[in-house]
Amino acid sequence: MTESASSEPKAPGGIQALIAKHPTGFTVVVAVVVFVLLAVGAVFAGISVGSANSAADVTPDEVSAEQRSQPDVTPAGVAVRTCSVESLATAATFPSLVGVVIDASSGDVLWSRSGGKAASPAHIGTALTAAAALQTLGADTRISTQVIDGSTAGKIVLVGGGDPTLATTNASYYRDAPQIADLASEAITRYEDLHPGVPITEIVLDSTLWNTSDAWDSNWPERERTGGYHSYVTALMVNGDRADPTIAISPRGTDPVKSAGQAFAQAAGLPAVTFSTGAAVGSTVLAEVKSQPVSILVEQMLLGGDDSIAESLARLVSKKQGLNGSASSLAQAIPSALTDAGLSGTENITITDGSGLSPKNKVSPLFVAQFMAAGASGAGAIGSTFAMLPIGGKSGDLYDRFTGDAAAASGTVAAKSGWTNQEHSLGGVVNAKDGTELAFAFYAIGEGISRDARAAIDNVVAGVFECGDNLSNY
Repeated sequence: MTESASSEPKAPGGIQALIAKHPTGFTVVVAVVVFVLLAVGAVFAGISVGSANSAADVTPDEVSAEQRSQPDVTPAGVAVRTCSVESLATAATFPSLVGVVIDASSGDVLWSRSGGKAASPAHIGTALTAAAALQTLGADTRISTQVIDGSTAGKIVLVGGGDPTLATTNASYYRDAPQIADLASEAITRYEDLHPGVPITEIVLDSTLWNTSDAWDSNWPERERTGGYHSYVTALMVNGDRADPTIAISPRGTDPVKSAGQAFAQAAGLPAVTFSTGAAVGSTVLAEVKSQPVSILVEQMLLGGDDSIAESLARLVSKKQGLNGSASSLAQAIPSALTDAGLSGTENITITDGSGLSPKNKVSPLFVAQFMAAGASGAGAIGSTFAMLPIGGKSGDLYDRFTGDAAAASGTVAAKSGWTNQEHSLGGVVNAKDGTELAFAFYAIGEGISRDARAAIDNVVAGVFECGDNLSNY
């Protein structure tokens, strides 16, 4: 009997055939799909639940990301300065050069070569004396020279008050100086009223405001006196003790007090009078003349570099402070006055005279630059001093400076110069080409230094003028 259907099972077709052929792969695929679907579902469920919880239970602090601390102020960019004066500062003319340049407004140091190290400033020191005098004595103060009636009839006392400008001629180098002829005329008239018929036979010369034996610093070269730059420092003198009272540089004598007495006797018509020295004991003033105000004396000192005025003013600062007017007292007197004027750092300077002539004065270029920057602000005694400084190429003892290679800076520099046989120096403020005010001080130091160092310093300052705020320390 023939069957109508085969007894063998049929092979699966379609998807079943694929599964049967690759059972392991199918299982993996299914597992992956299921995992993905479950994960997606969990994500959406989480978002739903999280949104609900966030709205109901979570504060902003709890959901915000942790914040990193931020600076209160975003730091400004630091300028890279590229303008150099190095070739000018290393000129062969300089045995050595120390100095500094600072921004007069901010005080930032732009250039320095041992700028903070104390060294001799030479006659830049007169600027410090000027500010001390204006601060302590006062700009309007006038210095008196008096004649006092003596302890007995026939004797009068000529009393020096520290004015080196008392003059024997109207043509004096010192502008509008008090005249010894006026003092003598007034004194004789008053004496004759008090002692009619009694001739004057003795004049006592009183220069005891400070010790007359303290009139010359052993560190000052004698050639400064014989060459006509510097007198002995006495409280009584005429014409700054010049041989020729009409010119700045004239040989000075060895006894200013005696010379003053002789000039008075001549003006008073007392050719046969005798002289003695001592302190006045009486109190009756026969006559008095007064100097120009301290402000005028300071200006004359700064413009002309007058050492006699500088030393007298320094001693008067000491006396005003209750000290004894000695040279040694200046180490206290001048820094104290500068502190009173508002300058800091005075404990780091050493002052031994008023003129800056002694090499034992020790003032760093940085201190000088800071002094000049303070002066440029125009405030107080330091500002008044700065306003009287010579202008490069224009006035004072800088009138013939800043020529040749340095001519571009002519008229832009207010400064005080210094000169000794071992040094040339310059400290002040230059209004740079880009409008920046830069305070500076340069000391060129070395035995037998050439006068050419002046022009070399001017060239450095002119380089600073060109660089301005772009001045590099290299």
